[in-house]
Amino acid sequence: MKMYKPLPESLTIKQSGINGLGLFAKEGIGQGTNLGTTHRKIKGEILRTPLGGFINHANEANCVKVEFNDDKYEEKWNLIVLRNIKEGEELTVRYTFYNV
Repeated sequence: MKMYKPLPESLTIKQSGINGLGLFAKEGIGQGTNLGTTHRKIKGEILRTPLGGFINHANEANCVKVEFNDDKYEEKWNLIVLRNIKEGEELTVRYTFYNV
């Protein structure tokens, strides 16, 4: 049986210097890694997954949301690493769904 995991094993949630809680690397993560789905659009509404709920905004982000389409959902966005991330580093994106 496959167990649901809200975050990849390489990530954890902890206090952020940016805002509230954030996503942090528990180990080094390589450029181009697909960390999983952050948002899904279902019946016109965008919903955040646990992965998408804790990632903070940065103008110089180290990750990006990339749109993927599949048969099950209208749209979904996955978190892709833009450059190598060091252990302990906070993961960030440039917000596109929300005002900052």
